[in-house]
Amino acid sequence: MKEKYQIAVFGGGCFWCTEAVFKMLRGVVSVVPGYAGGTKPNPSYDEVSAGKTGHAEVSRIEFDPKLINYNDLLTVFFATHDPTTLNRQGNDVGTQYRSTILYTDELQKDEAKRFIKEINDLHPEGAPVVTEIKPLDKFYEAEEYHHDYYAKNPNQAYCQVVINPKLDKVREKFSELLKNNAG
Repeated sequence: MKEKYQIAVFGGGCFWCTEAVFKMLRGVVSVVPGYAGGTKPNPSYDEVSAGKTGHAEVSRIEFDPKLINYNDLLTVFFATHDPTTLNRQGNDVGTQYRSTILYTDELQKDEAKRFIKEINDLHPEGAPVVTEIKPLDKFYEAEEYHHDYYAKNPNQAYCQVVINPKLDKVREKFSELLKNNAG
């Protein structure tokens, strides 16, 4: 029954990373890489990665709130990227790699704002969170070759150097949230 599922949309750098991370979590029904937050209809990967559309690389996460809640998704999201760097995640630089939460209802908006305030209040001397919070307008699904990129290319250098450490971190810090409590 699809009616019971909710949607979360996060951008935290390359969507290959966010897709791989969220696919590990129990209660996550699907994760689809795509583009959102920009102005050009139906953008291509080449246009988005060149910074020409205003879109960010994002993952659309469909989840069952009876098995995992939005706050847990936010916790994993903030733990697996640097929300204090503007328009950059590691070597990925540009607005297309910005930290963004695209909410689907007012409850998500409020929860995201509260979560960011708590992070900033806990670390007042640290760099502030620069994650943008905006309503989801349109989501454009990425080209097929981006879907399940990590699963299809685990030995590719980017996967080994960038994605594997994120997955290891999730397994270590959030084992209680993993599907079958395994990675």
